[in-house]
Amino acid sequence: MEFRTLGKTNIKVSAISLGTWQVGGKWGDNFDNANADAILNKAIDSGVNFIDTADVYSDGESEKAVGRLIKNRKEKIYVATKCGRQIQPHVDASYTVEVLRKFVENSLTNMGLETIDLIQLHCPPANVYYRPEIFALFDTLKQEGKIQHLGVSVEKVEEALKAIEYDNVTTVQIIFNMFRQRPSQLFFSEAKKKNIGIIVRVPLASGLLTGKFSATTNFTEGDHRQFNRNGEAFDKGETFSGIDYATGLAAVEALKEIFPDQTNLAPLALKWILQFDAVSCIIPGASSNKQVDSNLSAFDMPDFTVAQLQAVQEVYQKYIKPSVHQLW
Repeated sequence: MEFRTLGKTNIKVSAISLGTWQVGGKWGDNFDNANADAILNKAIDSGVNFIDTADVYSDGESEKAVGRLIKNRKEKIYVATKCGRQIQPHVDASYTVEVLRKFVENSLTNMGLETIDLIQLHCPPANVYYRPEIFALFDTLKQEGKIQHLGVSVEKVEEALKAIEYDNVTTVQIIFNMFRQRPSQLFFSEAKKKNIGIIVRVPLASGLLTGKFSATTNFTEGDHRQFNRNGEAFDKGETFSGIDYATGLAAVEALKEIFPDQTNLAPLALKWILQFDAVSCIIPGASSNKQVDSNLSAFDMPDFTVAQLQAVQEVYQKYIKPSVHQLW
């Protein structure tokens, strides 16, 4: 296991950690507590020490599973959760200090914790980033001992750049992968200047970068890869990194030509991200122990050659950049 420093939190976290959006089963299925517990424990057994969850994941069941993990393990496990996405309607005016405080307190209850290592605003509307009173709340919660650090999860690079203007923001969680490369430009350099921890989410473009999907792949009714391809439920960029599905499949085929001996592209996709030193950690999800092993096998992959990096960049330039680069 490789460990990296999570920005100015000074926490040493596993470079590949675990995101728990679908930890209780595949997207859209009922939450499976036994499966969630098995996956979480498998990750810890494998050296992972950082778990990312959110109060909206399976209506709090994900947080409760993380709480069970903490209670039953002796290792030091750092926990990050998120707040704000429960707000309906999810608009700027609905964000209040009182509402967010209650969410944090509910998360503490769900997980049975006295303090949260990292609380993150969960992709708030853009105008929230211009409201200092919202960010000031978390200084108060830190003084009360309910949280240790504040971070934000963002949709857009512009939101990330605005968020790190607040001194108490220590981390930014952002989508970054072979098909979402814009953050590696201005944002990564600015984050390094301010010692901001970068947590990479959606590293496999909702599974597209595993190379296992095809035009005939079926996604279940409750799976966002079926119902949110055009942003019907939430930001389009969360699903397949905002890429048209057919275009994404064509790009994946081009990647397979670069790595013809790889039947599973997921470890390669994660290894590509790890080659950016601005990245603190990646939080791929897993719906089985096998997927945990697949994610962590990225550490066994050799570094990309200059030619391979250039080839990946050419795929991005040809298939992806024209339609998505400036949108997020």
